[in-house]
Amino acid sequence: MALAQAPSRTELVRNAASLTPLLKSHASWHEQNRRLHDETVEALADAGAFRLRLPARYGGYEADARTAVDVIAELARGDGSAAWVAGVNAITTWMAGLLPDEVQDEVFAEPGTRLCGTLSPTGMCVPADGGVVLNGKWGFISGAHHARWQVIVAMAPAPDGGFWPIMTVVPMTELTIVDDWDTSGLRGTGSVSTVAENVFVPQARILPLPLVLAEQYASAANANSAVFRAPLLPTASALSVGTAVGLAAAAREEFFERLPGRKITYTGYENQHEAPLTHLQVAEATMLIDEARFHAHRLADLVDAKGAQAIEGAGGAWSPEERVRARADMGRACRLSKDAGDVLGQASGGSSIYSDVPIQRITRDLNAIVMHALMHPDTNDELYGRVLCGLEPDTLYI
Repeated sequence: MALAQAPSRTELVRNAASLTPLLKSHASWHEQNRRLHDETVEALADAGAFRLRLPARYGGYEADARTAVDVIAELARGDGSAAWVAGVNAITTWMAGLLPDEVQDEVFAEPGTRLCGTLSPTGMCVPADGGVVLNGKWGFISGAHHARWQVIVAMAPAPDGGFWPIMTVVPMTELTIVDDWDTSGLRGTGSVSTVAENVFVPQARILPLPLVLAEQYASAANANSAVFRAPLLPTASALSVGTAVGLAAAAREEFFERLPGRKITYTGYENQHEAPLTHLQVAEATMLIDEARFHAHRLADLVDAKGAQAIEGAGGAWSPEERVRARADMGRACRLSKDAGDVLGQASGGSSIYSDVPIQRITRDLNAIVMHALMHPDTNDELYGRVLCGLEPDTLYI
């Protein structure tokens, strides 16, 4: 059976842009209820946001990284939490696509299946007949309320007698959700904790994480797809960074929407737009946003180019410098986006601290993003500089 033609990048971005009014209308509800509204989830699904990295044979788009960045950034113009959940779904859907094909058939058997997950190995497995028994707790599980499967990383017995991390998938029906997501930023993501208590995991669903990090994937059906030939961390970096870039753009739009008629209190400026200070602020923020977009696109283009090279037999191997630069580009895009949001937030005046003014939520979301362990700008800069100085990276997560 021939696969349906996937929408173009232009079409997917346009679909995402069409959701802006809806996402904005639910943004306060997302914050107050600490999860996405069901109508938001349905709209994201209808717009194809959850099919960006779904294998084509299951009706997915296998969208390139540049497309994913642009689509997720467009969603973030409406609401950062919605964009973040779409990005996490893209990452975990892609990760499930690395597992054996029969496991994918199980995971994606039901149309519209959504995934969530994390890379933190905060669980432990013990051997059992035909697999392992899993116990553990995982935090920051964005989109768990609306997911059917969770990608899980846990420690398990290794062939050498020690332990190593493994990657697997577990139905959400076998996990317990702990409603502990009460935060200052990205509140609408519903990034709760999940708990596994004596959950049996069949051996077929298990893929050792060291093999994943070495691009020794288990899927035969996806082996000839460029999007499934990239490393985990550069892929996750590219699929994450769009939210920050889109939030910065949203901050700029919100600032200009409120600018007409605003004065600068306790000064002689009856119109803020006439003040040289405002001119400097909007120029600085706009350039920061442009620079953030450059780093996001450079990261995405590298992921896409290397994947294409691997399929064409023209190499495609990633050097250590390219791997750490992927994280550095992500960190720099996030830093620049946050800086732009800070400039515009400070320029928005005291009235912007009211909860019904979107820019205060945008700046809080950006602050939450740069605190993420894998997106932290200083950590990623240090890692990049370390490798540039000829040292080995001090982490497997590259």
